[in-house]
Amino acid sequence: MSLRLSTVILPHRRWNEGGARSWTRAEQLGFHAGYTYDHLSWRTFRDGPWFGAVPTLTAAASITDRLRLGTLVTSPNFRHPVTLAKELISLDDISGGRVTLGIGAGGTGFDATALGQEPWTPRERADRFAEFVPLLERLLTEDSVSYEGDFYAAHEARTIPGCVQRPRLPFAIAATGPRGLKLAARHGQAWVTTGDPRLYETGTPEQSVQALRDQIEKLTDACVALGRDVQELDKILLTGFTPDRSRPLDSLDAFVDFAGRHQELGFTELVLHWPIPDSDFAADEKVFEQIAMEAPGQLR
Repeated sequence: MSLRLSTVILPHRRWNEGGARSWTRAEQLGFHAGYTYDHLSWRTFRDGPWFGAVPTLTAAASITDRLRLGTLVTSPNFRHPVTLAKELISLDDISGGRVTLGIGAGGTGFDATALGQEPWTPRERADRFAEFVPLLERLLTEDSVSYEGDFYAAHEARTIPGCVQRPRLPFAIAATGPRGLKLAARHGQAWVTTGDPRLYETGTPEQSVQALRDQIEKLTDACVALGRDVQELDKILLTGFTPDRSRPLDSLDAFVDFAGRHQELGFTELVLHWPIPDSDFAADEKVFEQIAMEAPGQLR
């Protein structure tokens, strides 16, 4: 299978001050998908402009025709399945069925406390995620849903007419632990990872490749336990968080080498951060565009 290249465009620029251009340019460059982060604020961007994911993707849908659109990733930190389902169905309709939902258990960043709550423990995040995903699936595939769980409830929630994509828009589930991988195996059309965060500061690229190999083996085991072929799942690497950091974007050759090593592991899609000057995602935009246009032909 050929390796797809996608990009993630952070929602940090006003739409009429460069925000829109990135999305149209992403389609022109031939990227498979354009994703954005679904956070209320994020890391070093916290005290600057930051816009909502769903309105941004809705605007992107209106100025593109072929580019798939999605979140990397949405989480229960500030989302509820009922309201999220309504927004996703609307976005899928507006885009003509081009939406992928990247979804994860959430973390301990700013989103975790923005609504005034105490940060959830890792176990509670996993518990909530295990309830969130199946309920969201029901809401996206059934006209009316009633549910009473430990964390979420729905009372005759209507989600008519459902998604343009049938039976629903695809889930790309971010997970590395056993419970999350089981959710990916059961409900996902794709699996997402950023690698092993413990290796980011002091690890080596070789250690990262081995860690990713181990993650894919665990995903395979989760699929086997459910009687599912792991080849049915796309495997997505959100780049920039492995020990390689931004070095694969230094040149076309550097990227092809990086991408080839990860394609051999079984990844079907690599997601590159759209360059942002003076940030962790700084890169030469001309090289970035060269990679987008020329690398796929070398990776078939």
